[in-house]
Amino acid sequence: MSQANTIGPIAIELEPGTYYRCMCGKSAKAPFCDGSHVGTGKTPVAFEVKEKKEVHLCQCFKTGNAPFCDGSHAK
Repeated sequence: MSQANTIGPIAIELEPGTYYRCMCGKSAKAPFCDGSHVGTGKTPVAFEVKEKKEVHLCQCFKTGNAPFCDGSHAK
């Protein structure tokens, strides 16, 4: 029997704008990209926030709705 990943999402309030979610795990500005992915074969996920709001960014990287959490960490 496998255990569910217990890493839940990052809840963060963002202003309107375009953001780039780090997907390589090397960014010093995590959860956002700082360019450290160069040469890793991984690229950041761009997303737009149209109005100030709280978002829940996936940390387990199993989501089907990157960069947002879809509850996959609990499965």
